[in-house]
Amino acid sequence: MSTTTAAAGEKKRVSRKEMLVLAALSVGYLLLSYLLVGFKTDQLVLIGLANVLYFATPVTRKFITGFSIFIVFWVLYDYMKAFPNYWFNAVHIEDLYHAEKAVFGIQSGDAVLTPNEWWQLHSHTFLDVLSGIFYLSWVPVPLAFAGFLFFWNRQQFVYFSLTFLLVNLLGFVVYYLYPAAPPWYVQLHGFEFIPKTPGNTAGLVRFDDFFGITVFHSLYAKGSNVFAAMPSLHSAYPLIVLYYALRNKLGLLAKGIFTLITFGIWFAAVYTSHHYVLDVLAGIVCATCGILLFNWLVRRNGTVSKAIGQFVTAIR
Repeated sequence: MSTTTAAAGEKKRVSRKEMLVLAALSVGYLLLSYLLVGFKTDQLVLIGLANVLYFATPVTRKFITGFSIFIVFWVLYDYMKAFPNYWFNAVHIEDLYHAEKAVFGIQSGDAVLTPNEWWQLHSHTFLDVLSGIFYLSWVPVPLAFAGFLFFWNRQQFVYFSLTFLLVNLLGFVVYYLYPAAPPWYVQLHGFEFIPKTPGNTAGLVRFDDFFGITVFHSLYAKGSNVFAAMPSLHSAYPLIVLYYALRNKLGLLAKGIFTLITFGIWFAAVYTSHHYVLDVLAGIVCATCGILLFNWLVRRNGTVSKAIGQFVTAIR
């Protein structure tokens, strides 16, 4: 009895080495963040939350260890501010606008409009509110779904999380190879390239105005890069969730909800002038490629498969 209790105590105890590693990571992250993007309270919140969860209980320790995959995504996304993609390649503004009009243009009188321009002329309060709700879900839904998988199936949680990270990495690569301005940029600035342009709520301002809040204004003030419209990772995320919901044979209600959210975000991206239809299609392709690539790596690369298996074991 006492031996069992002692063994359980050993499992709960955090070793000195783990403490030192976590402290080094925390301090290193804060220092590097300060040098690259400046100090922000978000960084302290992240470090504080990670440390509290790691030291609280064995379950929360495994939880934050698993969610470190999402922390890596967040840190990389944040650090993109230090290296704007327009430093490396020319921003596509006019050519993308005309390509959208050529492929998806809508005849309106004597003019041909992009779908974004058409919806600007035909906006409706109901669609404003609905689009805002869908757009607010683009990060919480994947995180909530990951949390569900963590407690339901740790292996599928790791698969989902790594797929999410891989899709983002593919998207980030395209951001730097093909910097692209969103539709609202053309609406406000035309085809002139203006570096350091701040983020903009675009059509989502109608959601803020309707409720008398500044939720989207606050979110887009923290954007990493205005010229990262293609691919639309907003459109990629719900597709990853939907794929894993189908893969894990969740109930009909869950599948229906995730399908609705997926199509809702795709529509909202165009309706609010945050993305062209071409951006949304690129996001769908990015998610599809990430899913296929991850599945291929797990099946064909023994080293990757073994490393993932070890990580799954560590958080069980």
